[in-house]
Amino acid sequence: MTWLPFDLHPEYPPEGIPRSELHARYGDAFHERLRRSFEAAGLVYNPPPEVVPNTMRALAVTELARERGRQRAVHDRFMQAYWEEARDIGDPDTVRELAVEAGLAEGEVVAAMADGGYRERVLHSTARAQALGVTGVPAFLLDQRLLVLGAQPREVFEEAVERVAGTGGA
Repeated sequence: MTWLPFDLHPEYPPEGIPRSELHARYGDAFHERLRRSFEAAGLVYNPPPEVVPNTMRALAVTELARERGRQRAVHDRFMQAYWEEARDIGDPDTVRELAVEAGLAEGEVVAAMADGGYRERVLHSTARAQALGVTGVPAFLLDQRLLVLGAQPREVFEEAVERVAGTGGA
């Protein structure tokens, strides 16, 4: 599997938005269902209570990590920090700290957050995904031809793999 950067909300200001705006948009019941889904899967649901971050810095640093062979470690550290530790992965100090914990050099991390080239990679990857029909995360492109959107039950993925392999499915 290859993780590619996707900026879900490029319209968010650099400091993110108040979490209360997200709750107003989707309602508390939506977030409670999400929490229950996480817990049913054995995962922790504990995003930052005050802010929904703009993740461009984290996405750019993850592209640096890809070049350094540390993409998985950095990606996983950002996910753990956000979902389990309620950390703001849009905050530059937090991004720097987490990326260094995951094995990147601090100077390179700081430079990557300022480097427009990494930002451009994220924007290009986001545009490509949108052109394929990606509207949210997670999204899975199987064999460059079948798009599965959202967190789906195992059966959906099994059917999708069968379809791509040409062995059945609808």
